[in-house]
Amino acid sequence: MIDNIVPILAAAIAAGTPLVFAALGELVAEKSGVLNLGVEGMMLVGAIAGFATGTATGNLWLGALAGMAAGAAMSLIFAVLTQNLMANQVASGLALTLFGVGVSAFVGKPFESVSLLKEAPLEIPLTVAPPPAIPLLSQIPVLGPLLFNYHLLVYVSWALFAVIAWFLYRSRAGLVLRSIGESPESAHAIGYPVIRIRYLATLFGGAMAGLGGAYLSEFYAPLWVEGMTAGRGWIALALVVFATWRPARVMLGAYLFGGVTIAQFFAQGAGIDVTAQLLSSLPYLATIVVLVIISRNVATIRQNSPVSLGRPYRPD
Repeated sequence: MIDNIVPILAAAIAAGTPLVFAALGELVAEKSGVLNLGVEGMMLVGAIAGFATGTATGNLWLGALAGMAAGAAMSLIFAVLTQNLMANQVASGLALTLFGVGVSAFVGKPFESVSLLKEAPLEIPLTVAPPPAIPLLSQIPVLGPLLFNYHLLVYVSWALFAVIAWFLYRSRAGLVLRSIGESPESAHAIGYPVIRIRYLATLFGGAMAGLGGAYLSEFYAPLWVEGMTAGRGWIALALVVFATWRPARVMLGAYLFGGVTIAQFFAQGAGIDVTAQLLSSLPYLATIVVLVIISRNVATIRQNSPVSLGRPYRPD
């Protein structure tokens, strides 16, 4: 029984890692009071930027950095529109997603259905490959394959969670960030640069979304297909609400949805007679169900959501 469960849990962790990056980045942005609905577009642009860079240079780490830079550049557009030009955050985020979908499709046309490992230039061998299992630790029964047999970026996502949790609730800078999300006017009155901090939080969120996309196209697949994020950006947005803006719940939710995503493949492999369309819709059905359940508890949402979320701030 355990031998059957462990591969499913391990696959769920790997499938949930892009959601961890994107959702934690969006969590930080929303804690500052910025609602960026462009996560899907930023993930797609990060995915094609990382894939194209990895293919051209043979260095997948450069591809990951390119994905982060592309996601940050997309979020910079959003920040200028919403923080300087006072555009509506919801409309700007939706426009950013549409822009990202179009740009990624256009740039990625030459890379469609191309395997990254096969198409890297022969004179520039790939410098990053999935790392071998951690010696000794990976041999521990149950815990070994469950905790010590992943790509390095999975462990980076765990470290990112720990840093963000400490930053938000154990550091002075995190307290400032949360105070800006609660009352930007009060934070400005005591001398904090609200716009600058919101810029930094938004750029961080974009970089994490881009990294999630790059992980997906370079290390998880690894290939480029138009629209390959398949709604993961929207699920990441839902995760932040599902987690009531708490990092630990974001992690748990990401792996839960990763498990739902991967369950369809195990169900098909087990010969369960369920239509492929129904299995493919499971992650989105789960998202709707969870949001409905969470939305019933209005008090919890009001207690944990940033008061100024999505509200424009006009400094005097």
